[in-house]
Amino acid sequence: MNFFSDMGIAFANPWLLCLLAVIPLLAYLKGNLGRAPAIIFSSTASLRSLGRRVESSSGNFSSGMTYLALALLILALARPQLGKTISHIEASGIDIIITIDVSGSMLTEDYSIGGHRVNRIETIKEVTRKFIEGRPNDRIGIIAFGSYPYLVSPLTLDHDWLLQNLERVRIGMVEDATAIGSAIAAASRRLATRDAKSKVIILLTDGDNNTGKIMPETAAEAAKALGIKLHAIGAGTNEPAPYPVKDQFGNTHYEMAVFPFNQEGLKKITQIAGGQFYRAADTQSLENIFKQIDKMEKSTVDLTQYKRYRDLFPWFLTAGGCLLAIEALLAQTIWRKLP
Repeated sequence: MNFFSDMGIAFANPWLLCLLAVIPLLAYLKGNLGRAPAIIFSSTASLRSLGRRVESSSGNFSSGMTYLALALLILALARPQLGKTISHIEASGIDIIITIDVSGSMLTEDYSIGGHRVNRIETIKEVTRKFIEGRPNDRIGIIAFGSYPYLVSPLTLDHDWLLQNLERVRIGMVEDATAIGSAIAAASRRLATRDAKSKVIILLTDGDNNTGKIMPETAAEAAKALGIKLHAIGAGTNEPAPYPVKDQFGNTHYEMAVFPFNQEGLKKITQIAGGQFYRAADTQSLENIFKQIDKMEKSTVDLTQYKRYRDLFPWFLTAGGCLLAIEALLAQTIWRKLP
């Protein structure tokens, strides 16, 4: 389950906000319309000569308080509310464990990202990241494997934390070998105790099973018995590709190398466990494969949304009333006008 909320202010009677337009009109009329003078002079020249006209700042301030109070009272009538929209998302019911080969051959640079040559492991991490970001409602875990499997992240809905752990995946985490059977078995154990509607293993490798006590076929049979589907992606080409090699002085140079893998073996284990085998010879094909898996492993997401509101009008009503009371008090004391 996942929860999130949005905060915001809304008005129950927003049409009453139109009354705010009356306030500038009242200010204009007050400044241009007034009572007739009590004494009529034939000429005001003699009065003007007595001194220049002085505006009353207290009168302007008093009027300003009145208009502000009126605006607050109108806002109170519109009933401002602090709203919280809460969405309850029921997870899709799909648990996925991605198993990533971190054997030395994954350093082969036969992929490209953004026009730059990159190795297999970095390409797989980049495409895996996009896959994870596109499935926010699935529990996903990561296992890296070489000569033995290593848990990078358990199944989780916290994908930010999951992606942080994905960045830690690198060559050399475990001894250099390829234990495909052990990796499938480790992923199956993680999924076996889950009550998900669908359980999936995505295996990414560029080699052949050459170590481990569990054969891939045996591990695939066990996964099938547990109701787990297995998809396998064969990374890289079978053609010579640049491979980094360090000399005795620690300098890196590249040699053309070939790391073939047992394609038929991977097809066989995916057939056993009810999944699909894919061949990813380049970056685009790898991305397309993840998109195909993303489409296949979809499930309905239950979304319940409701809102909570807290009325704010008492605050506006109180503020407006206080301003009117203060203005009335001042008008009878320090701002008192003579008749």
